[in-house]
Amino acid sequence: MRSHYCGHVNESLADQRVEVCGWVHRRRDHGGVIFVDMRDREGIVQVVFDPAAPEIFAVAERIRSEFVLRVKGRVRPRPTGTENPNLPTGRVEIICEELEILNRAEALPFQVEDEAELNEEVRLRYRYLDLRRPLMQRRLMMRAHATRVLRRFLDDRGFLDIETPMLTKSTPEGARDYLVPSRTHPGEFFALPQSPQLFKQILMMSGMDRYYQIVRCFRDEDLRADRQPEFTQLDMEMSFIDEDQIMVLMEDMIRELFAQVLEVPLHSPFPRMTYAESMHRYGIDRPDLRIPLELVELKDVMGSVDFKVFSAPALDPHGRVVALRLPAGGELTRKEIDEYTAYVARYGAKGLAYIKVNDIHAGRDGMQSPIVKFLPDGVIAAILERTGAQNGDLIFFGADKAKVVNESMGALRVKIGHDRGLVERGWRPVWVIDFPMFEWDAKENRWMALHHPFTAPQVSNPEDVAADPGNCISRAYDMVLNGTEIGGGSIRIHRPEMQQAVFRLLGIGDEEAKEKFGFLLEALSLGCPPHGGLAFGLDRLVMLMSGASSIRDVMAFPKTQSATCLLTSAPSPVADVHLRELGIRLRKQAEPG
Repeated sequence: MRSHYCGHVNESLADQRVEVCGWVHRRRDHGGVIFVDMRDREGIVQVVFDPAAPEIFAVAERIRSEFVLRVKGRVRPRPTGTENPNLPTGRVEIICEELEILNRAEALPFQVEDEAELNEEVRLRYRYLDLRRPLMQRRLMMRAHATRVLRRFLDDRGFLDIETPMLTKSTPEGARDYLVPSRTHPGEFFALPQSPQLFKQILMMSGMDRYYQIVRCFRDEDLRADRQPEFTQLDMEMSFIDEDQIMVLMEDMIRELFAQVLEVPLHSPFPRMTYAESMHRYGIDRPDLRIPLELVELKDVMGSVDFKVFSAPALDPHGRVVALRLPAGGELTRKEIDEYTAYVARYGAKGLAYIKVNDIHAGRDGMQSPIVKFLPDGVIAAILERTGAQNGDLIFFGADKAKVVNESMGALRVKIGHDRGLVERGWRPVWVIDFPMFEWDAKENRWMALHHPFTAPQVSNPEDVAADPGNCISRAYDMVLNGTEIGGGSIRIHRPEMQQAVFRLLGIGDEEAKEKFGFLLEALSLGCPPHGGLAFGLDRLVMLMSGASSIRDVMAFPKTQSATCLLTSAPSPVADVHLRELGIRLRKQAEPG
């Protein structure tokens, strides 16, 4: 039906006849001549309808936005002064010689040509219209381009694209599984995979050596901002390899991705930062290195001050006291400071102390703050020296349990960086390494795996893991880009005795381990190579590359924040007959009130 895409009609086709199909993006009447911007996924081209062809012109008069057309005509240069340098097709137009209306469009709930932000509920309800918008089409085309580049890179390096099951065994570790009832096994359930973790390890034990998969994953977790019940990973696993080799290979892949898709070079090598350093400097394990602000440790100088807000956490083994210097922050109003105080309260902070530095040479007399009177001269001098404060700066303080301080001050650093225009342009990738193997869950009164239970520790003796789990460091690594974790992985446990030791430490007894992971333990005992891998969040990666603010904007058919599909009205009730076939009886919901 067509010879060319709309967006491919350019000067090289001048005086040639072309046939294009697409939607009416915009219609204009100028002095008896009708101009139509016709759109397909590749772009927009201008079509001219001349009243000298009355039959075609009469049809063109009935055209409205989003009508579907087939146009045949001659390409000619636009008249001088009417060119549009912002369009690849902007120097030419098509003089229509044949016109067919393939389909009409009723009144639209919103205008497709409008690039402004639209109500997300409306967008998702009419997703087929939303996806016609050039902005959304550019994002999905970028996603397709990125996927091609990633596949090509891995194919060229000996990776095998292998599918793993969508219906598997429920082994909830972290998020809840999505369960699928089995008709053929009444009362039993499959689970949709949270990740292909165990299967990709099994593939390494099967001798596949290098595996990858662009795979759908499912997690029934409490939703917030950018979480989706189903999302896409670029999943990889490799045998006979160590973490350094994996990181170098993945760096090469991401550099090639950015070079091919965005034509942006990323420096080599990516910097590496330990988890401990990241938490110390930024309060978070996914630091945004574009923001030139850092937390400064003050715990060692605050223990002796006559101010329990500072001294109590300074003397607490689990406490932390830090400062955050904001250059030229003295300009902040009291209202702005109060807003930041309310912001850190979301993370459990009880307040936000501060000092305005008016004159560093005047000592305490040059400081403006209600807390200065509680601080000895030596402490004030130490604060100024460590922070590098200058006249006109403002220093914020965080003092509480280390977890609260890290979360609140880490978030404050990012917010202030964006609010004050301190975020540098460009891309700042970093590897975060040497994560703790375990973290203590006070509510559950047990150790939890920081990544997952299959991550290898840096020690080789199982007894060493059990002896000091709080100081055990894992062989895990995360790639962080501009403050967003885009991928993470680890070297895996490949010996059964180590895997069993980790299970026991996590409160998974031998019987439970056999029930949940018996096939894995057996495979480990039958000749398992050293192996490791990682997974990239494809949605998150494309979101960053496209400049979108949410992963929903780079997914064709996302769910809402409450895990519903407005387009199809899923989830939805099913017929009683289907439930009976599955051996399922629904509980009646309690009447409200």
